[in-house]
Amino acid sequence: MSAPAEKNRTAVRGKLKFHAPLAPLVWFKSGGPAEHLFEPADLDDLTGFLRQLDPAIPVMALGLGSNLIVRDGGVPGVVVRLGKAFAKVEQLDETTIRCGGGASGILVSSTARDACIGGIEFLRSIPGTVGGFVRMNGGAYGREVKDILVEAEVVLRSGELRTLQVEELGYTYRHSELPDGAIVVGATFRGFPKDPTDIQTEMDRIAQSREESQPLRSRTGGSTFKNPLPQKAWQVIDAAGCRGLTMGDAQVSEKHCNFLLNLGSATSADIEQLGEEVRRRVKEHSGVELQWEIQRVGTFAEDANQECVGVEG
Repeated sequence: MSAPAEKNRTAVRGKLKFHAPLAPLVWFKSGGPAEHLFEPADLDDLTGFLRQLDPAIPVMALGLGSNLIVRDGGVPGVVVRLGKAFAKVEQLDETTIRCGGGASGILVSSTARDACIGGIEFLRSIPGTVGGFVRMNGGAYGREVKDILVEAEVVLRSGELRTLQVEELGYTYRHSELPDGAIVVGATFRGFPKDPTDIQTEMDRIAQSREESQPLRSRTGGSTFKNPLPQKAWQVIDAAGCRGLTMGDAQVSEKHCNFLLNLGSATSADIEQLGEEVRRRVKEHSGVELQWEIQRVGTFAEDANQECVGVEG
């Protein structure tokens, strides 16, 4: 699989690395390498690379690595990481902003605030980039991307650039119908006129709420499971006695039990197996079948069976 990417190496202007470590790039700080890691110089570099790439080679986009488990065997094919060229945010009119796929939620919400555009504050709480939360219909504090998205610019696996209206994305809770290998390179969001002081007050409230309720300074992947509406995932996890549960050096957070933690030396297998054990215990206790919200990618390394350890009290 290396030969086609090696051939492309001379044709790109960005960075194309082989056997590139991914653990430093993801929040859990675990997992194996990417077979190829490509950081395109700009949109033309990305589309040209994909057009020339063997269609049999899988492609995956990587943002901030916040909602992701990279398995210990690494990721085959090409991982595309959007850099500064894709992180720009600009105001289009009094209620609309255009964002690059690599822009962070904090940058988007802050730019909207400075432009006196409300309704976008909730992106302040999503630890990721535009590309990720457009794909997943990311949301928090009562709002979702589908509530503000006008259209998304997407590069398909073939290298074709397309603009998709929000209605074409097939949004449901934490899910879109974007095809595999498609990379979100831009999005247009629409809010409403609002006083920037009020916007900042709401952003501060959101930041304080996250600080008080979530393990923000830990190696974590954010919300692990989708909420089994109308219930919250943390409620059914807690009721099943999983708060503080450990496997190897992976732990269910005691502060917010819909967060898994790497306490220091956990493998991705530890983290994923712990999540599966949580799912098993919740199903046994309440009949609720939790669905993963965190994306799990790559191949497994050698199987490692760990014993789950509970926390008393």
